[in-house]
Amino acid sequence: MVDNQDGKLIYIDHGVIKTKADQPRAERLFFIFQFVRSIIKKYNPAHAALETLYFGKNVSSAIPVAEARGVISAAIAEKGIPLLELTPSAIKQGVVGNARADKEQVQEMVKIILGLEEKPKPDHCADALAAAICAANSQPIQIQKRSGSGLLNRAKIVCSKNDV
Repeated sequence: MVDNQDGKLIYIDHGVIKTKADQPRAERLFFIFQFVRSIIKKYNPAHAALETLYFGKNVSSAIPVAEARGVISAAIAEKGIPLLELTPSAIKQGVVGNARADKEQVQEMVKIILGLEEKPKPDHCADALAAAICAANSQPIQIQKRSGSGLLNRAKIVCSKNDV
């Protein structure tokens, strides 16, 4: 979660959605849906961003990740929150300045941009924050908070294949 305050990006929070591997898939997806709804309720984001589906060599993970993205997108859509979908290379380009940057470079730039003491861990969190940075930078600086008071541009809810 990132807040854009007068053009300065402020770190708000980050985390990982974890489900139990022994739970039935439908229960895991419902948990993700409910968890995302609780994050939306807590932070009331003006925008959200998701990294587009990329599965590289691990094709077997594509379906569970797509299902998780679906329930996350549904929770976001339920509240009428605009969703920005970004490719991994667009996120790397936006944060590092190099579409082929490695994970370490993304983590370091997220740390620097958000003024964090340490690199976000696990690397999925750095990816999520990087997408939030890109989304926050791609929106007008002053956006009315959904509640109607103050100025806010918060972005990013993400789920990774390792968390589904």
